[in-house]
Amino acid sequence: MEKIQFFPENIDFTIKQKKKLRGWVKKTIEHHHKKINTINYIFTSDATLLSINKEFLTHNTYTDIITFDQSSDPNQIEADIYISVERVKENAKKLAISFEDELHRVMIHGILHLLGYSDKEKCQKEEMRKKENHYLALRF
Repeated sequence: MEKIQFFPENIDFTIKQKKKLRGWVKKTIEHHHKKINTINYIFTSDATLLSINKEFLTHNTYTDIITFDQSSDPNQIEADIYISVERVKENAKKLAISFEDELHRVMIHGILHLLGYSDKEKCQKEEMRKKENHYLALRF
């Protein structure tokens, strides 16, 4: 079984280039000297992600991604990463970029959180964006 899985939840969505995306995510994690146990990308709706955001994070806001780190070993990544396809489409439109580019940015954003990067403070957000851009440039 693949260590990186892609699932739709409550929407009709199929990710493209699965093999290449798995390789890209794997290289990003290996660059940080960690291993993958299991990563589940769950692609869902705004409504589902809002419900998760309210229930688990007590935030009543829409978001494009929520990452649940379930790792018990600090050297191994185990997580569920929920992504709102609707929010990604909306953000791509606002940023005038392709859906795929924005989706990949969000996907690697979740991985960067699992690797220890934060984006709570302004300087952290800037560093996170630099890392996203760095790893986006290394795709495929």
